[in-house]
Amino acid sequence: MSPDTPPTEPPPARPRRRVLRTVGLIAVAAVLGLVGGTAVGYRVQADREPVALPPLNQPGLAYPAKPLPKGQEPEALSAKEDRQLKTEGDLRKLLLPRPAGARAAEEDGWQSLVEYANDFTRPDAALDFQLEQGFRRAAVRTWQSGEHRWVKIELTQYRSNSGMGAYEHVRMQQGIAMSEGKSGSIGEPVKGSGNGRYFVYPVDRRAGYLDDYDARAFIQRGDIAITVIISDTRKISGDEIRSLAERQLGRL
Repeated sequence: MSPDTPPTEPPPARPRRRVLRTVGLIAVAAVLGLVGGTAVGYRVQADREPVALPPLNQPGLAYPAKPLPKGQEPEALSAKEDRQLKTEGDLRKLLLPRPAGARAAEEDGWQSLVEYANDFTRPDAALDFQLEQGFRRAAVRTWQSGEHRWVKIELTQYRSNSGMGAYEHVRMQQGIAMSEGKSGSIGEPVKGSGNGRYFVYPVDRRAGYLDDYDARAFIQRGDIAITVIISDTRKISGDEIRSLAERQLGRL
């Protein structure tokens, strides 16, 4: 091509107006089709004879339509029967008393969340878990009897009325107790509880130390998690931890 030859101009771009217009027409047609179909549907429904709906299958109301006459109202639950009334009071009064001849140990009474978490192997993780589950308050009692026997009972209450906080706490502690590093068994059920179980751990022997025997029970009762621990240098029977757990459960 000669330098004097003017450069060939590129062909003009094809206008997109027609494409956009086509797309617009399709969209409008789709909308009109929907509107038209809806209108036809309403018209067909309007021309039909009304059909009576079937009666609702609803049982009668559980409460009377009108208040019962004076003197015929059901009796209020007694303090013994009203479980919530019990657990809304002073939890310390629901702890088993120390047996005769037992010596009070270092923990007895209310326990703050920080103090409670510090009793676990991993306090930071325990603190986070308790906050997530809605920790409300905890009461604890410990005592010593004989030469080396140590007993601890905890009542831990959670804010959730559904009891999920207590359930999660008990479920986790039972899972740890079932591990090979602890009892290595599924434990035994606590009579009178829905999901409570007790565990007797194998002896822990270490050179230079007395034998260490451990037994634990974890029970949920509503929004309260019950923990019972027995530690001794002598063998602990299943009946001992079971009896203690059942008696503590009975107080709730």
